[in-house]
Amino acid sequence: MQIDIQAHNFSLTKALRSYIKRRLGFALSTRDEHIQRVMVRLSDINGPRGGEDKCCQIQVVLPQLPDVVIEDTEADLYAAIDRAADRAGRTVGRRLERHRDRGRSSGQHERAQASELIETTH
Repeated sequence: MQIDIQAHNFSLTKALRSYIKRRLGFALSTRDEHIQRVMVRLSDINGPRGGEDKCCQIQVVLPQLPDVVIEDTEADLYAAIDRAADRAGRTVGRRLERHRDRGRSSGQHERAQASELIETTH
């Protein structure tokens, strides 16, 4: 899984980069083969003034499906990362399941039509 991490208004440390990769690994590992790329954008909205202003946006690129974009804002950057990663994992799972179910239902529909055609030709 390719992970691109960007930080705005603060410097990205090795520890933070490692934490993000580990956290996304936990949240997305079971769906890794379906994910093309993950982009993480971190920002400190208010700068040194503080407050609930640490933003984590995660964009998961899936082949042949719309991207999953999750954003979370918290006072603590690690909390924002945790919540956004959890939500991204659940959302990607739901989207892939829906896509798989649609494929099954259309396949079942096609098989039903084919069996009806066979029955009418006999």
